[in-house]
Amino acid sequence: MFSSILKLFSKNIAIDLGTANTLVYVQGEGIMLNEPSVVALVDQKGTKVPYAFGVQAKMMLGKTPHDITAFRPMRDGVIADFKGAEEMIKYFINIVHKKNSFLAKPLVIVCVPSGSTPVERRAIQDAVESAGAREVYLIEEPMAAAIGANLPVTEPTGSMVVDIGGGTTEVGVISLGGIVHAKSIRVGGDAIDESIISYVKKNYNLLIGEGTAEKIKKQIGTVHSSVVNETQIEVRGRDMINGIPKEILLNSSDIIESILEPVNQIIHAVRDVLETAPPELSADIVDRGIMLTGGGALLRGIDKVMTDATGLATFIAEEPLYSVVLGTGKVLDNFNQLKHVLFRQD
Repeated sequence: MFSSILKLFSKNIAIDLGTANTLVYVQGEGIMLNEPSVVALVDQKGTKVPYAFGVQAKMMLGKTPHDITAFRPMRDGVIADFKGAEEMIKYFINIVHKKNSFLAKPLVIVCVPSGSTPVERRAIQDAVESAGAREVYLIEEPMAAAIGANLPVTEPTGSMVVDIGGGTTEVGVISLGGIVHAKSIRVGGDAIDESIISYVKKNYNLLIGEGTAEKIKKQIGTVHSSVVNETQIEVRGRDMINGIPKEILLNSSDIIESILEPVNQIIHAVRDVLETAPPELSADIVDRGIMLTGGGALLRGIDKVMTDATGLATFIAEEPLYSVVLGTGKVLDNFNQLKHVLFRQD
């Protein structure tokens, strides 16, 4: 009885636990947290203890002394370091679940890649439970993205969503509240950053870090010749020949060449799903087109490349960065109507 009363005062939350960023939606309040999925641990007498999280920890990447380790506990959309992920999730939950309202542990819905294994899903579920959740439900990212992009997922019509995240790209065809066919590839924003790093290294003999590559992608990144402009960016790194700092200039046309491979892998995944979709749903997709979500949807020209490759109209969600967490939040707000899209990993 007392437990049931406490639940009424609990702020249930939805989490988009991404490789690059973690977003937290609080029931009835909206998105309350958007932080990099980065944790820093400090070594105290042989024991790793939390030191920093989110933005503060991201600023430390590649710059820490020997006793501090800053890293991403998520890799390819799943947990790569359980201790780091647990501490990070616990910290983020505590931020949005203030002590004065923490009368009961929250119910948490968290997203998982459609291609994740049962072991990987169980690791995410266990980490969230260990971080202080009362009850944990999982939702596949294509479904969450489609709901967040306002696609008619419960209707008897086919909708196609392509969610390009930091660690994975999720492609799904959805109808009648379920995923008819989906494909998850471990290619996303991180792979694009790595391609930029390799390109600069190969063509300019310059070593740059992940942060610099991400900055290049955001400022001048483009994948279609129609959106190339003359904007240049100054790039600083370490010269591979003499080892001293060096500066070069890059423009948009350089970026098209550098990220061709990961973009082609995303296009191939989309084609694979289209080729295996049932004919009736294929007809719906021709009418409705493809919806792009995730941070990768912000890459200039990605919609044009997708249209050129498939012949289908391609649209970018109104808020692509937030589609997954908003979709998960809608399930939280309409739990009884949409709980059929949730599951638990035994």
